[in-house]
Amino acid sequence: MLAVERHLKIVDFINMNKSARVSELSKMFSVTEETIRRDLEKLEKKGKLLRSHGGAVVVQSSDKIETSFSEREVTNVLEKSLIAEEAIKLIKENNKIILDASSTAWYMAKKIPNIPLTVMTNSIKVAMELNEKSNITVISTGGTLLSKSLSFVGSLAESSFDLYHFDKAFISCSGMDIKKGLTESNEQQARIKEQIIKNVDEVNLMIDHTKLHKISFSKICDMSEIDYLITDKTIDDRLEQKCLEDEISVVYI
Repeated sequence: MLAVERHLKIVDFINMNKSARVSELSKMFSVTEETIRRDLEKLEKKGKLLRSHGGAVVVQSSDKIETSFSEREVTNVLEKSLIAEEAIKLIKENNKIILDASSTAWYMAKKIPNIPLTVMTNSIKVAMELNEKSNITVISTGGTLLSKSLSFVGSLAESSFDLYHFDKAFISCSGMDIKKGLTESNEQQARIKEQIIKNVDEVNLMIDHTKLHKISFSKICDMSEIDYLITDKTIDDRLEQKCLEDEISVVYI
């Protein structure tokens, strides 16, 4: 089978099944796993799929559709895990913080030490993870549950943040652009993050390099609202200059 034909079949299979593992594709096409990894790398560059830890997942046909948590938690696993570890270094005992419903925030929840903290979140996954840590007080927003992301949105969730004021927020987003600022693929999630930003002293944005210079569906805020950008690769000169202008501290893993 020619490589071009194999590429087409790989994309068709992933679009149909939503995801695939390297080992699975290797057996299916009778080629080495290294060959499949090279195939996936080429297809990702063409925008045909998204590589994940050990495989690949489907690219959503519409940017307005929210990606399921199960897909996000296996995408760029190493980068998200290391970004989460770096973000935790910014937390001090007795801080009152917000974690959003991103998969990176979930990695934070898994790794945060059991120290005195108050954490508010709209994520069921984050709340459940923190529930195992006796010294951490967890506040859930409530609201309308989105089954794909296992998170609460809507007017009740949004207004919940207005009842408190927090030291720090740790959020992610679908894209960040110099002109358009922070954007999110789902409008309801964008409104949640907008409310979070209004009620904290310090905003920490956690995104890997694939989100940089990307514009998604719904705007959250301008870049000037960010205090820290925590990312995995050195940013380019234009973005570095914008961060300097907006007094954003850039932290690398």
